[in-house]
Amino acid sequence: MSKKFLTDAILQSAEMPASSANRLAGDIIAAIRAEIIETGRFTIPDFGAFVVRETPKRTALNPRTGEKVAVKAGATVKFKASPSLKEAAFAGLKKAKRKAARQA
Repeated sequence: MSKKFLTDAILQSAEMPASSANRLAGDIIAAIRAEIIETGRFTIPDFGAFVVRETPKRTALNPRTGEKVAVKAGATVKFKASPSLKEAAFAGLKKAKRKAARQA
């Protein structure tokens, strides 16, 4: 999903100028980011949750040289889909497979 996608969805849903929709999309993204920074989690009901996970310090291999490289500890944001989103995605996948089978 991109900011443009979100802006287009807002424009289709509400009658407002494109500049206002773009600003609203930016504000939504900023609010989500602020919530993740503050609490380490952001949940959208019936969609899923963004959760901050810590990554441990480790050693990795450089694929070109095979040399061991130290990787610092850090954090990453993981997404966990809600059960209803998983069911909808699975139903869509089955539908696409049936459609492809009929066309073949």
